[in-house]
Amino acid sequence: MGLEKVLVGEQEKQPLVSFGVISDVQYADIPDGRSFLGVPRYYRHSLLVLQRAVRKWNEEKLKFAINFGDIVDGFCPKDQSLTAVKKIVNEFSLFNGPVYHMIGNHCLYNLPREKLLPLLNIRSYDKLAYYDFSPVPEYRFVVLDGYDISAIGWPKDHPNTIKALDFLWERNPNSDKNSPNGLIGRDRRFLMFNGAVGKDQIEWLDRVLQDATKLNQKVVICSHLPLDPQASSNEALLWNYSEVMDVIHRYSCVKVCLAGHDHKGGYSVDSHGIHHRILEAALECPPGTSAFGRIDLFHDRLLLSGTDRLKTQEMVFSC
Repeated sequence: MGLEKVLVGEQEKQPLVSFGVISDVQYADIPDGRSFLGVPRYYRHSLLVLQRAVRKWNEEKLKFAINFGDIVDGFCPKDQSLTAVKKIVNEFSLFNGPVYHMIGNHCLYNLPREKLLPLLNIRSYDKLAYYDFSPVPEYRFVVLDGYDISAIGWPKDHPNTIKALDFLWERNPNSDKNSPNGLIGRDRRFLMFNGAVGKDQIEWLDRVLQDATKLNQKVVICSHLPLDPQASSNEALLWNYSEVMDVIHRYSCVKVCLAGHDHKGGYSVDSHGIHHRILEAALECPPGTSAFGRIDLFHDRLLLSGTDRLKTQEMVFSC
């Protein structure tokens, strides 16, 4: 009996699966710059951050890695976009395991979906970039496409572009639709560099969460755009985050929502006990520093072990 207890205790210390995370590499072969808020950005150094991440993940023999979007920057010269994306994808390919990508606004500034998704190995229906996977039977990962309804990435005459532009014209009075001037509180998210999850994707999410519930799986939601205003800047939120969270809150299987986009990072626990963690950006690491992490998944918690600017955090599930 004593030996059984020891073995159970040892099993609980061992994660079910361990994987790597990184967000907002935003590489470009251009001199350093600043964000519109004046935060320094290190466009070339971000490549070194990614290289360090891949080396570390390989050393630790992690099972897979997730990139939370924006692998190249919008300031990347357009005649270099394809080369830059391929360069970063090649760096990810040096990882000894699968890499799961999602698309961000900076990716879509550089390449349209039809070119981008095959490069990122996102096999999707009708150029949509949402999917799910189960690396171990106990867990399901759900990757959302936050630019499903978007004014960037689709052809100008695509229905999703038209829907997005109509949506913005109704809610943002500025001629520059990336400007939040005059918008108050959470309305400051109605910017062109954000987007929404469309009706078909919402219905798909509902079906996936139903299935995960039947299989008794815990779910980790992954999105470039954050889903909780307590964790995120108003300007970084998914346009229809509340609609998506209404679906998620119908199910007790969802334990954690991970995101990028809001470079400073963030954390909250919502009213249903779901942890929301935004990852700090690789792009904003001064030379010699990094921002990437390792996540260990257990039955009852998630442990994010961060490097340098990416903060370490333990998220214990409420039930």
